[in-house]
Amino acid sequence: MANKMVMGTVGFNFPVALSLIHYLFAWALMAVLKALYLLPIAPPSKSTPFSSLFALGAVMSFSTGLANISLKHNSVGFYQMAKIAVTPTIVVAEFILFRKKVSLQKVVTLVVVSFGVAIATVTDLEFNFFGACVALAWIIPSAVNKILWSNLQQIGNWTALALMWKTTPITIFFFIVLMPLLDPPGLLSFNWDFKNSSAIIISALFGFLLQWSGALALGATSALAHVVLGQFKTIVIMLSGYLVFNSDPGFTSLCGAIIALAGMSVYTYLGMKGSGTSGRRNSLNLRPNSHLLKSKVITDGEKQETRTVDSV
Repeated sequence: MANKMVMGTVGFNFPVALSLIHYLFAWALMAVLKALYLLPIAPPSKSTPFSSLFALGAVMSFSTGLANISLKHNSVGFYQMAKIAVTPTIVVAEFILFRKKVSLQKVVTLVVVSFGVAIATVTDLEFNFFGACVALAWIIPSAVNKILWSNLQQIGNWTALALMWKTTPITIFFFIVLMPLLDPPGLLSFNWDFKNSSAIIISALFGFLLQWSGALALGATSALAHVVLGQFKTIVIMLSGYLVFNSDPGFTSLCGAIIALAGMSVYTYLGMKGSGTSGRRNSLNLRPNSHLLKSKVITDGEKQETRTVDSV
């Protein structure tokens, strides 16, 4: 809603520049937290190569920039279809990069969720060749961005804020490069009065909170779960408009929303069931290992004690 206010009411028609302001604001907030010793400490630099951080920062800038351009040149329906295509892209990319497989039950559930979201949100599919090329180019960076975020936090032991602090300057650099190429001219002649500037700052604050919460979700779950969460947000927005603001999305869209919510519920249940099973399996595996470890320590201690007696 804040971004709609900035782009619509305020008339700030510079999507890449707005993203740049969001990340500059986020970087300034994190600098304050760092000065107050409230920013979490990053893992040792040797544990994560700079190339991984650089790749994440670059992919993040292209993901955000291409998303805004896609929304500008495509209809909302085509934009939603591109967002739905991120789900199978993540499944394929995680299998290619990490040999990570998804169970058949989850695949069926993801198909149901995507089908429901498509019915609920895709109302127009106006085709534009340039817009379609941008949408296709956005899908891969968006999927890779989510995978890298989740992988670095879970394997590299990065906290959300620490990883944001390291990658934000790289993203800012790429936004500065992309801004003159993708934004229309006239940024400096924009009316930067108190009202307009306040609206942009409020939008930047929400942007920081959105980025932080998204990073927390990616670190705690997975790239696929984050996509499902984003689709859940889309359905909640549509249903909120129907229940609170008396908007009429139509019977077909409401049926699609119900199908999507049912699929999301099943996906969440399968994820929690899998986590509980793996947790019990790990605890069972730890018990014999701890017994062996204890026996080994006792045996080594006996050997050390015997050697001491022999030397005496």
